[in-house]
Amino acid sequence: MEKVNLHEKFALFHQYWTPKIVGEYNDSYVLLAKFNGELFWHQHEAEDEFFLVIKGKLLLKLRDRDIWLEEGEFFIVPQGVEHLPIAEEEVQVLVLDLKSAKHTGNVVNERTLTTYERI
Repeated sequence: MEKVNLHEKFALFHQYWTPKIVGEYNDSYVLLAKFNGELFWHQHEAEDEFFLVIKGKLLLKLRDRDIWLEEGEFFIVPQGVEHLPIAEEEVQVLVLDLKSAKHTGNVVNERTLTTYERI
């Protein structure tokens, strides 16, 4: 295993809402993603989802409240909780997800990835 420079890794891709693998931790992937605009309401039935904002500002809408995340802040969405990620401008995010999880949770559509690219 080599050390990972997040700034260098983020410079390798420009697509939004397409997480990239930068590491593995037990049964989880360490993923980097760029967000811009909004994804859609979804939930993860069997796993929590960890969001750490590296650059920018992210809004996580929950059904009962809004969570604003600034650079250096994280939030863990508990399993089964519906959420809607929104980025008014580009946001760089580190996500921890189980290898078995889909990044779009219980919603499968044209934005759902079946495999993640490793960078």
